[in-house]
Amino acid sequence: MQYSNPEYPLIRFDIAVSIHNLSGIALTISYFVFLSGNLFTANGKYYRIKLKGLIKSLINQANYYAFGIFKGEKAPYSISKEMKFNPLQKVTYVITMYFFLPLIFISGWGLLFPEIILNRFLTFSGLQLTSLLHATAGFLISFFLIIHVYFCTFGQTPTSNFKSMVDGYH
Repeated sequence: MQYSNPEYPLIRFDIAVSIHNLSGIALTISYFVFLSGNLFTANGKYYRIKLKGLIKSLINQANYYAFGIFKGEKAPYSISKEMKFNPLQKVTYVITMYFFLPLIFISGWGLLFPEIILNRFLTFSGLQLTSLLHATAGFLISFFLIIHVYFCTFGQTPTSNFKSMVDGYH
């Protein structure tokens, strides 16, 4: 929406704004369903990070993604009902789901109702800072999704892992 051009519209700006705002409302509701599910069901265990050995396991998984996967090596961490995510996935999901998603919808609600934003924060305009946080979080979440789709192509066939991306299970 920031770089829309009224002379060459793919979609009219007012419609894009409405779709964006409705998507933000749907995202907020979906997030609270996700959060409730993780607080009140066993699914929350998949998002608990154990600090012991974390750095080593992150390095092992990163090495596998950077080199081993292209050499046909076996994954260092098997996916199972007990371990839904490898260590790198777990950390990435926790950062995305518990930091960037709340940041995107809190800043989005602030931009939708700018009267609730601080006028100034330190030496910055509260509105500009909120907008910057919203755009940055949106970019990083988009980057997460692109990487997600790319890694789904690493299955037995280029499309075999997409089902697990949707339902969360291998």
